[in-house]
Amino acid sequence: MDDLHDASLPSDRRAFLRKSAALALTFPVLNFPYSTGNYPEPNPVMLPEKSIIGNYGPWAVARQTSLPALSFRNPDRQNLAQWKKEARTETLKLIAAPGADLVPIVRKGKEYRYDGLLIEEVSWQLPYGRPTSALVLKPEHATGKLPGILALHDHGGKKYFGIRKITKTSDEQHPMIAEHQKEDYDGLAWANEIAKKGYVVLVHDAFTFGSRRVFYEDMSPIPWGELKTSDKSDADPELPENIEKYNTWAGYHENVMAKSLFCAGTTWPGVFLSEDQIALNILAARPDVDAGKLGCGGLSGGGLRTVYLAGLDERIKCAVCVGFMSTWKDFALNKSFTHTWMTYTPLLPNYLEFPEILGLRVPLPTMVLNNNQDELYTLPEMKIADKVLADVFKKAGAADRYKSGFYDGRHKFDRQMQKDAFAWFDQWLKA
Repeated sequence: MDDLHDASLPSDRRAFLRKSAALALTFPVLNFPYSTGNYPEPNPVMLPEKSIIGNYGPWAVARQTSLPALSFRNPDRQNLAQWKKEARTETLKLIAAPGADLVPIVRKGKEYRYDGLLIEEVSWQLPYGRPTSALVLKPEHATGKLPGILALHDHGGKKYFGIRKITKTSDEQHPMIAEHQKEDYDGLAWANEIAKKGYVVLVHDAFTFGSRRVFYEDMSPIPWGELKTSDKSDADPELPENIEKYNTWAGYHENVMAKSLFCAGTTWPGVFLSEDQIALNILAARPDVDAGKLGCGGLSGGGLRTVYLAGLDERIKCAVCVGFMSTWKDFALNKSFTHTWMTYTPLLPNYLEFPEILGLRVPLPTMVLNNNQDELYTLPEMKIADKVLADVFKKAGAADRYKSGFYDGRHKFDRQMQKDAFAWFDQWLKA
């Protein structure tokens, strides 16, 4: 499961969300029409529908016009290049990314062969935080330059782990990773699988995950509540019980981190974008990579990062977003409680619908894969988001560059979805 681990959720997030999804079927999905500005004050006594913010829901969605100010779908917007320039400029302003004009020194660790792959352990130090750990995977007998894939790991409520969620480097795996890959990836390490098809794949720990997680010992004391650290220790971190405790604590700590990032003049999507672009710099600079043939993709939290990275960096020539596509209305009225603070850029909904962030990359090839019973979204709003992207690409004269899929099942990136995603990468990066 991925995206979020809100502080209000119990530690067994999967079970909670499945129960929530079942209960949600007893309530109608909200479908309030957008207003053009002169909206009536809703009468809470007469409202038959409910939202996750109570009877404030109609007021909240009525604040948005039918089309956000910078939407390419506005009839008066006909110049694609001008629209992209204006919309990207505003989006970058709002996400306030701390900057990605950096190619850090990459330190090489162990190199070994496994599963038909040559695997390199690498790391780099950013100007803040602990070093970033990463893996590079490619076919063991590959020669010359290959297309590159930046494989973006998920959230899953498991912040202790990062790159291990989507890779496999030996027959021995942590049992919690084996279970995670079984549930969310049909038992596969998808970064390994795409590397085998003839790609150089870079996987790095995202901000606050894995090697980049917040360590208890680095915290100034928070003396009360779920964030109390005086009774916690970084010792024996690989014990499952300690990982569970850390993941629960880290879920609550997201509230603190998000507020502090806002106070520092940035946003979580902005930090993600900067760090993912730095990783892209590293991938593109490798002598075994064709820097003109770069792709990215990921499930859930990785899908979220794909939305921002692929939407705002045209070096990504092919993108696959899995299990992270819906509308701002869906988040506002139905599903924000299932998602992390990492999703939200304040005020951006005034300018772009959520799928239009990814749509900023038009006409570059873009794929979005969804699950019909995904408990993180409502199906009607996923369908609306799909239409938004299809309309953007059609208006830009690039309808063939957008492809989507809807699959039966819960939140996942299973074998069939991986097969379809890999075929999309092959189509556009190996031509």
